[in-house]
Amino acid sequence: MVLHEAAAALDWVMDKSLVLGYTKIGPAVRRNWWPHDPVPGALIGRHVLVTGASGGLGLATARGLSRLGAAVHLTGRSASRLDDARSLLLEEQPLADVTTHVADVSDLAATAEFARQFSAEVPSLHAVVHNAGVMPPKRTTTPEGHELSLATHVLGPHVLTYGLRGSLAGGRVVLVTSGGAYGQRLAADDPEYTLGDYSPVTAYARTKRMQLVLTELWARDLEVDGIRIHSMHPGWADTPGVTDSLPRFAAVTGPLLRDADSGADTAVWLIATDDTIGTGGFWHDRRRRPTHYAPIGVETPEQVGRFWDFVLDATQQPAPGA
Repeated sequence: MVLHEAAAALDWVMDKSLVLGYTKIGPAVRRNWWPHDPVPGALIGRHVLVTGASGGLGLATARGLSRLGAAVHLTGRSASRLDDARSLLLEEQPLADVTTHVADVSDLAATAEFARQFSAEVPSLHAVVHNAGVMPPKRTTTPEGHELSLATHVLGPHVLTYGLRGSLAGGRVVLVTSGGAYGQRLAADDPEYTLGDYSPVTAYARTKRMQLVLTELWARDLEVDGIRIHSMHPGWADTPGVTDSLPRFAAVTGPLLRDADSGADTAVWLIATDDTIGTGGFWHDRRRRPTHYAPIGVETPEQVGRFWDFVLDATQQPAPGA
């Protein structure tokens, strides 16, 4: 969508100022010019899988998709929390089609098996929303030996996406990332965060930078199957991911935080829109955004190649075309 010159200038200022663009001010202003809403019932008869959907942005995304008629599949690590999430959705929409699946995306072997089973149950999948997220207080490794943030945000989503590749033909994939990616360079030489003092916030942001790169790699590789890949960031939303993991930040910004539905809006729109939006984009408030805040620290093709080789090796995936 091409904005009027004045709107484009204001949008740019809001995006660069962070507070204006990332808080609830952003959608309040941008609604005046952003693309139209998906038509009612846009997702009737279509299946969508949402990871990390037992609360926060994941649940809000599932709610938005369900309102558009999608058969929504919720995944998470806790059966009881998933049941609670399903009950909340059904309270609002008694006829909604909501299914729960206990799955831990950080467990790569289990995720590969889940993808095989899910593909057999749902051979035609419209979309996957990768929302599952963690921020461990200290460096933690999975039983398979991977740093937990990396496994949850990067390696697990890769295994799940490629495990569902056949079912997703012609469909869409959305990675829920973070504006925190702007503060990090691609850690191609130390993706497991083994060097230096571990910071949970840095670990989170590093993997979010990786997700932006992964979006472009997946888009290039999966275009042959007609699968469109996008990433988005929700801005600063009043969800447990912010209030529990970043309590000081939440205390300062509390009055300006978006609600979860506003944070999830772009993810829902990317899944449901009939607009021509291409593939490989990074989005916020229904508009494609640059992947770097400024033209510094941009990853080189060599760094991207090393990162891609690492992902393929760590997930035991064959190289494209192999």
